[in-house]
Amino acid sequence: MAIALRKPVEIEKLRAANKIVGGALELLAQNTKVGASLKELDAMAEDYIRSHGAKPSFKGLYGFPNSVCTSLNQVIIHGIPTDYKLQEGDIIGYDIGTELNGWFGDAAITVGVGEIEMRDEELIACAKDALYHAIDEIKDGLRFKELSFKIEKFIHSRGFVPLHSFCGHGIGKKPHEEPEIPNYLDGKNPKAGPKIKNGMVFCLEPMICQKESEPIILDNKWDVVSTDNLRGSHYEHTVAVINGKAEILSLA
Repeated sequence: MAIALRKPVEIEKLRAANKIVGGALELLAQNTKVGASLKELDAMAEDYIRSHGAKPSFKGLYGFPNSVCTSLNQVIIHGIPTDYKLQEGDIIGYDIGTELNGWFGDAAITVGVGEIEMRDEELIACAKDALYHAIDEIKDGLRFKELSFKIEKFIHSRGFVPLHSFCGHGIGKKPHEEPEIPNYLDGKNPKAGPKIKNGMVFCLEPMICQKESEPIILDNKWDVVSTDNLRGSHYEHTVAVINGKAEILSLA
């Protein structure tokens, strides 16, 4: 497994691509309102990305048809935008990627539409808090498996479970690079596998299910739900390891 170590100038190029992702996500959060259609929100984000000189990197990636993954209610990740108009009480996950001058950005948020139920607030908070907990725990020399185990334990402490078979990942000149970073301990030994080092850049993305971790991919070949068919949530940041700790690159 070859995990790239980025030079400071390369990290700044990744930061520039990721800053556009952060801005696009902020724009979508501000426009998450009753009556907004998923296709309208997708187009809004694409316009924002292109107006800032970048490309929406998800569009066409592995055959994905749109610029934004819009994951509604039971859909945890990879939701395809439709003509559906948001309704009071919905929750919606947005996952956005960019390419700027050959470097990639990637981040995600989940937000509520109007007043949402307490359980949905807790679900969203679990994804966001698990992400920031993981970022705070990162240090030079920590193993990726140890980080995955920390994420898993945090999610369980909130009464939820991580989605299996999908994971965080390295990022750089490609949208997905080594390593794969599950939100759970894969195997039995957290002290195995590669260590986190200064210069590494990767995406952490807790994907939260309520009761069951096993995924089902729906008939459109993209939308991922849990076998429990309950609502899920998703948060993601791209981070760089600088001076022994993680710095978030995907902020507007």
